Formats: sequence, C-alpha cells, structure tokens
Amino acid sequence: MAVLHALANPARFLKIAKPLTPILFWLGAALALFGAWAGLTLTPPDYLQKETVRILYIHVPAAWLGMGGWTALAASSLGYLIWRHPLASIAARAIAPAGAVFAAICLVTGSIWGRPTWGTWWEWDGRLTSMLLLFFIYIAYIALARADADRGGDGRVPALFGVAGSVLLPIIRYSVVWWNTLHQGQSIGLTSSSIDGSMLWPLFFTLGGFSLLFGGVVLMRMRAALAVQKVEARMKRMAGR
Repeated sequence: MAVLHALANPARFLKIAKPLTPILFWLGAALALFGAWAGLTLTPPDYLQKETVRILYIHVPAAWLGMGGWTALAASSLGYLIWRHPLASIAARAIAPAGAVFAAICLVTGSIWGRPTWGTWWEWDGRLTSMLLLFFIYIAYIALARADADRGGDGRVPALFGVAGSVLLPIIRYSVVWWNTLHQGQSIGLTSSSIDGSMLWPLFFTLGGFSLLFGGVVLMRMRAALAVQKVEARMKRMAGR
C-alpha cells in the first residue's frame, strides 16, 4: 500500500513511467509480432477447424485484455473513490480507450472465426452478447468521463460507473457455463489445456506481447494527460497575473 501511495505522486510516477513506456511498448510489439508470425507459419492446422484456428493467437489475447482492461479500470476507479489519488482517475481514463480497442478486436476476430466454424458471422449467445455489452460500456465510460471533464466535475461519477461496470466481468467469464451457447468452453486453465502444445506455445508470446503493449500505451496516455494538466495549470497562473 505504501508503494501505491508513493506512486500516486505525479513526479515519482513520471520518473518511472518515462523510461518504462518505450520498454513495454517495443518489447510488447516484438513479442506480439513474433507470436503472430509463429502462429501463422510454425504451428500445424487444427484437425477440425483447419487454418481458421490460427486466429486464436489474436482473438484470445484481445478477449483477455478487453476484460483485463476493465478490471484495471475498475480497480483504478475504486482507488480514486477511496483514497482520492489523482493518478487513479487518470489511469482509469487512460485504460478505457485501449480496453475498448481490444474488446472491438475480440468481437471482430470472433465473428471472422465464427463464420466458417458456426456458419454465421454473429450469434446472440451469452459470451458474444456479454462481450458486446462490455464494448458498449467502454464507449459509455469514455463519453461520461469526457462529459465530466468538460463540465469541471470531480471524477466521482465516471469512477462509480467504472466500479459498477465490473459486474459484467463474471457474466462474460461464466457465460459458457451458465447458458447453452455456441461458443466453446474454457480451453486453457491454470494447470491444463485442451489445446495441443504444438499449437499452444505461440499464444504465450502474443498474450504477453499484447499485455506489455497495452501497458505501454496506457503509460503513454497517462503521461500525455499529466502534460496537458501541467500546461493548463501554467496557463491559469499566467492568466491570473
């Protein structure tokens, strides 16, 4: 907890974030590109889904980060509501667009995967519908946060929305268990996987790579937001002279 309070200081945060941002971004991009290349060229086709199975190297990380992004957004919002850390609100607003992009990639790649597998581009089953709702909630949060900033709000309303939206995460997670759905069940667990190792290993590179890339983009957006705040504060001081 003491570490979190220390990092809530913008100067300390920037001192760490400035060198860390390019490391996360470029290392993440390299790992993601290698994993995607390996998945396309070095793994065998699935015995049932054939070549279409290769989209999992993008689809699975996108789904993970779409949900993980909102988890981080909700945690940042909760931190702001409890401790009033100014960086917590900035972090939540920086996470939202990146999470929305990955949620959209998840939906698009899922539709591409579903067309040859299920015979349709879209099916209103539990997993797909709940993921679509998550994407809409991301968009709603972005619009709400922007409106709150424009009217000079204190950030509590977007933070409350960020925490409340987290109720959707367990619905997405267990939708394939609670309802009869076309979407396949969990393929990868903590101790086992139904995917053969010859096909599975590139997924760890894309999953790790996109996660690092996500972190780099969020840090980049947070640094930009802090820079804008600094300029605005300086302009107000100059106008008051």
